[in-house]
Amino acid sequence: MNTQTKVSALPSVADYYSAAQLRADRWSALREASEALWRQGAEGARGKEALALVRNLLDALGPIESYFAFPGAASFEHLRKLLEQRSLEDLSQAIRRVARALTSGAYRRRHIPLIAEDGDDEFEDETTLAPEARALGRPYFEVLIVDQVNEHQGRFLRQNLQRMRRDEDSFIYETVIVPSIEDALIAILLNPNIQAVIVRPGLALKSVNALDILKRYLNRVGDEDVDALRPSDYGPETCRLIAKLRPELDAYLVTDRSAEDIAGLDLGLCRRVFYNQEDFLELHLNILRGVNRRYKTPFFTALKEYSKQPTGVFHAMPISRGKSISRSHWIQDMGAFYGPNIFLAETSATSGGLDSLLEPRGPIKEAQEAAARAFGSKQTFFATNGTSTCNKIVVQALVRPGDIVLVDRDCHKSHHYGMVLAGAHVVYMESYPLHQYSMYGAVPMSEIKRKLLELRAAGKLDKVRMVLLTNCTFDGIVYNVQQVMEECLAIKRDLVFLWDEAWFAFARFEPTYRQRTAMHAAGILRQSLRTEDHAQAYAAQQKTLKDAPDETWLETRLVAPPDARVRVYATQSTHKTLTALRQGSMIHVNDQGFKGEVEEAFHEAYMTHTSTSPNYQIIASLDVGRRQVELEGFDFVQRQVESAMAIRRAVADHPLLSKYFRVLAAGDMIPEKYRESGVTSYYDSQQGWTDIWECWASDEFVLDPTRVTLLVGNTGWDGDTFKTKILMDKYGIQINKTSRNTVLFMTNIGTTRSSVAYLIEVLVEIAKELDDLLDDASKMERISFDKRVANLVENVPPLPDFSGFHEAFRRDGATPEGNVRSAFFLAYDEDNCDYVDPDDALMARLEAGEELVSASFIIPYPPGFPILVPGQVISAEIMKFMRALDVSEIHGFRPDLGLRIFTPKALKGVRKT
Repeated sequence: MNTQTKVSALPSVADYYSAAQLRADRWSALREASEALWRQGAEGARGKEALALVRNLLDALGPIESYFAFPGAASFEHLRKLLEQRSLEDLSQAIRRVARALTSGAYRRRHIPLIAEDGDDEFEDETTLAPEARALGRPYFEVLIVDQVNEHQGRFLRQNLQRMRRDEDSFIYETVIVPSIEDALIAILLNPNIQAVIVRPGLALKSVNALDILKRYLNRVGDEDVDALRPSDYGPETCRLIAKLRPELDAYLVTDRSAEDIAGLDLGLCRRVFYNQEDFLELHLNILRGVNRRYKTPFFTALKEYSKQPTGVFHAMPISRGKSISRSHWIQDMGAFYGPNIFLAETSATSGGLDSLLEPRGPIKEAQEAAARAFGSKQTFFATNGTSTCNKIVVQALVRPGDIVLVDRDCHKSHHYGMVLAGAHVVYMESYPLHQYSMYGAVPMSEIKRKLLELRAAGKLDKVRMVLLTNCTFDGIVYNVQQVMEECLAIKRDLVFLWDEAWFAFARFEPTYRQRTAMHAAGILRQSLRTEDHAQAYAAQQKTLKDAPDETWLETRLVAPPDARVRVYATQSTHKTLTALRQGSMIHVNDQGFKGEVEEAFHEAYMTHTSTSPNYQIIASLDVGRRQVELEGFDFVQRQVESAMAIRRAVADHPLLSKYFRVLAAGDMIPEKYRESGVTSYYDSQQGWTDIWECWASDEFVLDPTRVTLLVGNTGWDGDTFKTKILMDKYGIQINKTSRNTVLFMTNIGTTRSSVAYLIEVLVEIAKELDDLLDDASKMERISFDKRVANLVENVPPLPDFSGFHEAFRRDGATPEGNVRSAFFLAYDEDNCDYVDPDDALMARLEAGEELVSASFIIPYPPGFPILVPGQVISAEIMKFMRALDVSEIHGFRPDLGLRIFTPKALKGVRKT
């Protein structure tokens, strides 16, 4: 090995987005370097270079390893001693074993000695074990102890906890000790194995760790003034800050302060306080009980137990217990494919330890309560037929006929159908357009406030019931949820908010993301509205706004009244971004009016849309998915973000890839006026990485980095062709959404570094083939290629605005709301409808001023939002856009008949309601 080459090829710390990536790569590099050092020795020029490389890698890993239990501080120091003693063979073997154990996860199942014992030179890779074998092992986690102790005291703490272990314990854990509050915060954000934290009275404030990539984690604390803490508050404040960053963790406070002092403090989610001296057995039992609380899956466990019971089936479902399959001569392949357990767990019964989804009183109720805890809601409801149904349930439960609802026009089609079912009068709000990429962004705060103020001026504010927005959008635009709700409540204090978070269920489990989720923002609002500081700020602003024109309200950051009611709902597709079977979704509620005003209506709506025969396997998967995110969601989401960032960096830094492709950055997808932080990109080849916390804490809109929108127009292929003909047909890469000149790659908690590497390899191969093709192209072929690129990148049709409802479906002309339900059902009578071809003749009629009205929803899929709704006037701009669409699936449009429109006679006969 050429050591010099290895040194120069090693990425710098600044090249890494996270310390977790740095750790993994440095151990791999250390393994290679130590093996080379052992083979060639430490003498001579090359030997000295190899020796220096190993020493530098150990120095680089030292600060990071102080936050992990494996290999642990003692073992890591032993590696250093082996190096100084020039025990190069033992050093190489020890490093190889550590690196392999970290990669394989073997340390989670057994003790890994640094030097191989007899017959123990190799050990099993965790990922190669059968699921049954992995399920038999005891889950492993780590406990963080925060205390400034010396080596002897640290050994005393570890040994006393280790002595408490019993063979019957459900879990196994190791301990990590750090000295300060800052180190504790770095540890819980760096080490995903940590599930419990013990805060002892001897802790310090500041970390001595100077590694910038670690210090960056402290930004997640936000605007907390940690430096101002008094030493007497270090323990309680550590518990509070841990709850702020990782609310799923269990914290235990050991203190010598009196119970009276502690009782009045905010201890976050501290599960127990121990006074003066730990009772190590009680501490051990509490740690196990706390983890077991999250590990429990009430319904999944009940279903497993049911599957073991011998039963006689004399009710519905011949497939129950697999009898109709095992007795068959023709469908044995189905039984072989799925295995026996899924059929043993199939039943239509709600007895035998099971429960009813429609009236849960047992394990389903417990599972939903656990989900509410995990996702930070007051109530959570499971759904087995997708978020589309969740949206309809919430709208029907909360909206009465004639209520006005402000809706993001680009929201999913299920919301529009929900408006039809509820009889809502809809005010569609415009998202800012991204014409050059043929996609919409999100609805600006100014647009929402303007619509509310227009309704207030028209005396209709009492009719306004709900604001409905998509967070985050298909393309990854995320709202400042708390600001939106605060400013809207300042105009109408009892507004209900429905946030469609179908693609955002994972966000709860990462501190940066969490602050922009509906349930977290609702919880923060409920706390802040009750404070004296908030009351004073509201009173001062009201003096300023007294008799002020609406324009002043638009330009002012509004403060919600202290008596505003927090009424927030979020619908999430658990199956889209977390572990659950298809159609597994949840409704999360944080509504101060739920118990008194909504509960009965909600249950009626839930009954209306939920099957009386829900799929128990989907319910069980929701229960297990909740367990996973409470115990390892933080880890998985971190890796998901890292994968997306790796794609960004690879495309930006590769000279051939950047020739044909570009990942759209925040500066491309969010106009400057909505980016207060000034952040334009998460990665730049010259500037390096940007800490996303800065913009996520302040900007009106931010871009979810797990969505990678790739501009492909420079390849000469439109988005749909690139998706189907290139990525899917040729390389087997599946994606969902495209626009005219982009494709969207979405990382998720299952994305691996290998899949990211494969994607980059494919893009490089595509770019090379394009280069070869253009090298051999004739002059005319080159002109043709350039023309295709220009049509995709420059000559892009503008996105149309919402044209408005026809006057037949509006109460009056003062405000824009329309009765979608009336238009929808008017179209049920075929005599009220006609069809027109979307051809040049139709364009001429529209441009001449003829008013044609859509009789149906016209919905390109994906992404699944309508460009026309029933009762909407068809504009020339909409038709131009529709004719330029490059998707093959458009719901509501029949190419053989054309556009469905209302006849003039039908429009004249409409009775306004």
